[in-house]
Order: sequence, then structure tokens, then C-alpha cells
Amino acid sequence: MIKSSKPIKVLLGLLGGAVILGGCNAPTFGAFRGATTQGHDEFKLWVGFAIAGICVAVLVWGLIFWAIARYRRKGNEIPRQFHEHIPLEIIYTTLPIIIIGVLFYFTVVTENQIDAVSSHPNEIVHVLAYRWGWRFSYYNQSDKSQGVAIETAAQPKLLAQPATSKEYPQLVIPEGETVRIVLNSADVVHGFYIPAFNFSRYALPGVTNTFDFTPTQLGVFRGQCSQYCGLYHSEMLFSVKVVSPSSFDQWITSQQITQSQSGGSR
Repeated sequence: MIKSSKPIKVLLGLLGGAVILGGCNAPTFGAFRGATTQGHDEFKLWVGFAIAGICVAVLVWGLIFWAIARYRRKGNEIPRQFHEHIPLEIIYTTLPIIIIGVLFYFTVVTENQIDAVSSHPNEIVHVLAYRWGWRFSYYNQSDKSQGVAIETAAQPKLLAQPATSKEYPQLVIPEGETVRIVLNSADVVHGFYIPAFNFSRYALPGVTNTFDFTPTQLGVFRGQCSQYCGLYHSEMLFSVKVVSPSSFDQWITSQQITQSQSGGSR
């Protein structure tokens, strides 16, 4: 007696529905779109990997369920056996190599775009990570001899507040302009991580990491240390505020005035 294929059809229908419903939030595939030019480049790479993975999964699952439906047991009948299939073997050997090669190529291209630094950044911010806080220093680019620096720092105490709270330091950068980040550590290894930027980079003692951000979206974004660094690691938070270029200039001016009146940087 031949069994009904209805359960298999129902299962395939459920899987198909899950894929379709999962695509309602597409094409983010659970990732941030990237609030910077560099972050968006990485997002596009992520989407490419996700689509490639889905295509491979659909192919593999399709063949598995097809085999289950086509060769399900029918009494004592045994499917026709064969020893080899050269064209099929060539396909399933070369196809994964081609897929990996394509993904590797786009990974290299995207990483080079993200790591590329401008020869003439609009702003330069020195970021110093230390246990357990951050210091963001802005230097006057029009007159470096002035040595104007604006610094903020978090205090090592348990605040249990969101990263965007005013209790933590805030990195302010202008929208649409290239911002050079010069990253250092004063003690141990820290992780400079901004989820909305799709970016993380180690702050290493004795090593200077340099990279660029080009913000494309106004707003306030959370940041954190992504490398366990000791007792108050969970409190090593900060936020990034992206403002218009004119608002950034006003903010810099106000900070310079405040620093001058207080007799030093803060």
C-alpha cells in the first residue's frame, strides 16, 4: 500500500511559509543597515552572504525532501542503484569552489573599502581606551599649534545606565564628513565597538589603529567595549552622536569656550 504524500506536502508548505515570512523584514537579515558609508558596505556584504546561504540551503533541503518524497519506501521496492555519475560529481565539486571564490573576492574588496583611509579627513579624533572608560580628544585642525583638545572620560563605577545616558562619554561627529579615528589603549586590550556602524576594532596597548568613519545618518548610537578587560568592563560604555556639520562646528566652539573658562580640557 502506497502511503499518502500529504504530510510531506504540508511540511514543505510550512517551510516555504517560514521562508516567505522571514523575508518580511528583508533585506536586513537581522543586521544593521550601517549608519556610515563603511558600515553600509559591510551590510551589503552580509546580505550577499545571507542570500548565498539561503540559496545553498534551499538547494540542499530541496534535494533532501525530494529524495524523501521520490524514494520513500514502497513495499520491498529498492531504487535503481548506480556507481558513478561524472557530470553530477563535477558539478557538486566545482560549484562550492566557485561560490567560495566569489564570496572571498567580495570580502576582500569590501574589507579594503572599509579599511581605506582618506588623505584629507575633515576631522581627526583621538580615542583612548583605558580601564574603565574612554577619552575622545578633538584637535584644532586649522591651527594645530594651539593644541586645543576636548576630552571626556567615564568614571569607573557601577551606573547601570544605557550606553546613550549622559553618564557616559559621547563621541560627537559630523554627518557626511570623513572622520579619522586614531585608537589607542592605555593599559590592556579593549574593543571599540559601535553596533549601528557595523564596526569593531581592537584598542591595543602600544599599537595605534587608524580608520575612517563617514556618517550617513543623524542620531545617537550606543557603543561599548567588546573585549573583557576587568572588573568594570560592563560599564565601559559610550555613545556616538551624529550631527549636522554646522551643529558640529557650534558644539566644538562651545566646548572650546568651556575648556578655556575652566582652565583646561574636560
